[in-house]
Amino acid sequence: MASIKLSQALQVLEQGVERMDNPAGKAVCLSICDAQGFLVSFVRMDKATLRSIEIAQRKAYSSVRLGLTTAAFDARLKRENIPIGYFADGLLTALPGGSVIHNASGDIIGGVGVSGLTPQEDQELADDLAGFAMTL
Repeated sequence: MASIKLSQALQVLEQGVERMDNPAGKAVCLSICDAQGFLVSFVRMDKATLRSIEIAQRKAYSSVRLGLTTAAFDARLKRENIPIGYFADGLLTALPGGSVIHNASGDIIGGVGVSGLTPQEDQELADDLAGFAMTL
């Protein structure tokens, strides 16, 4: 099973940090996991909240384990009125901000998790970074 390489993960994180380097001073945690959901690389920007550390990692993990964005997972849970506990995986989260990273063949090679902004902003950045990862 193919997985994202450390060098690629670091480039994705660097891209994320560059995008957050703004006068507004918003800070996030960014997490990259491999195709199995295990952490490859992580960054916590200055002033990012402590709770965002775990949340970003769980968003990346959840996107890979489910094969979809955490925003899509959240929508499914709401649409079908399914408690998240039914999935029997205590690490899953439905908070928007997780996105799947695919390779050129369409295989899942990893996931990206973003935490620290609004849920919609987290998801937009995660989607953008997943798209960037596909160009590497």
